[in-house]
Amino acid sequence: MKMNAVTLTEYGGPEVLQLTQVAKPAPKDNEILIAVRAVPLGVGDLWVRDFKSIRPSAFSMPAPLWLISRFVFGLRKPRINILGAALSGTVASIGKDVTRFKVGDDVMAYLGQSFGANAEFVCMKESKAVVHKPENLTFAEACLIPYGGMTAITLLDRADIQPGQKVLINGASGGIGSFALQLAKHYGAEVTGVCGTRRVEMVKALGADHVLDYTQTDFTKNGQQYDLIFDVLRKTPFEHCEQSLTANGIYFPVSFKGRQLWQMLTTRGKSKRVICALSAEDKQTLLRVQDLAASGVLNAVIDKTFPLEQTMEAHRYIESGHRTGDVVITV
Repeated sequence: MKMNAVTLTEYGGPEVLQLTQVAKPAPKDNEILIAVRAVPLGVGDLWVRDFKSIRPSAFSMPAPLWLISRFVFGLRKPRINILGAALSGTVASIGKDVTRFKVGDDVMAYLGQSFGANAEFVCMKESKAVVHKPENLTFAEACLIPYGGMTAITLLDRADIQPGQKVLINGASGGIGSFALQLAKHYGAEVTGVCGTRRVEMVKALGADHVLDYTQTDFTKNGQQYDLIFDVLRKTPFEHCEQSLTANGIYFPVSFKGRQLWQMLTTRGKSKRVICALSAEDKQTLLRVQDLAASGVLNAVIDKTFPLEQTMEAHRYIESGHRTGDVVITV
C-alpha cells in the first residue's frame, strides 16, 4: 500500500520538497502505526533540508558534532528523505506485543533525528517517546509540545529555579523559549522575556512579568540583574552579560560551542557560572511534559498552519522571518 509523504532526494531550498507516494509502513510486533494529524515545522527541518550548506560556524553545537551530523544526514545527498521530528496523531494499528496503546488512541510523539513525520503514517516502538495526547489540546497544539517542552524542562532542571528568583529568557517567543518561560513562571520565578517587536504581545500572553523588545532595549545595559539568563539562541555571550547576573547567577546557553564549554569549565566553583547541557528525549521526560500540558501549565502559540501538500510554502514562510508563533503542518 502507498501513502502521501513530502520527500527530498537532494539538498537545497524549499523547492527540493516534493509530495510523493511512498510505501505505507506496517508496525512490527512492538510498534504502533500512527495516522499523523499534525507536525511542527522548526529550524531543525530547515537545516536538515539543506545541511550541505550549513558551515561549522553556523551550526549550533561544537564542530565535532557538526562533522558527525554531516555523516548522519548525508555528505552529498540527504539520508533523511522525510522530514518532521515530532507529531500528533491517532493510533491506526498496533503490533501483537503492544500493551500501552490501542487503536483509536490520540498520541503525541518525538521521533528525533530519525525524522519521518511529514507523511500520512509513521511507525514507532511503544517504548519510545510517544504518549497519549492531553484531551485539552488540539492536534496542532499537541505536536508542538514534545520538542520544546522536553528541551525546556530538562535544561531548566539543571538550573534549579527557586521561587522568587529573577529569570531572563533571551529568545522567549520561540519553540523552546516559550515553554521555558511558562515553566519558569510555574516554578515561581519573576520572568523577563526578550523577543522582537512583532512577538511582544505573544510573550506577554504567555505570562511574562516583563517583556523587553531587543530592537529597543539591550538587557545587558538596563541595570537589572538576574539569577538565571537562559539564552536560547546564544545571542548574548557570557562575557557581555556577566554583569547582568546576580552574585550566584547562572548563564545557560541552550545551544553551545567549544567556547561555552570552556567557560563552563573555568567558571565551575565560581559565584557566576556557565552551564551547558544536552536535553533528554525519552518517554519519561515526555510523560512529565504531558502532565504539565494536561494541567494547563504549558500552552503552544500557533501562528499559521499549512496542509501537507503546501509544506514547501511552509518552509518559505518560516524563512521569510514574518512568523509570530509556531508553524504547523496538518495532515
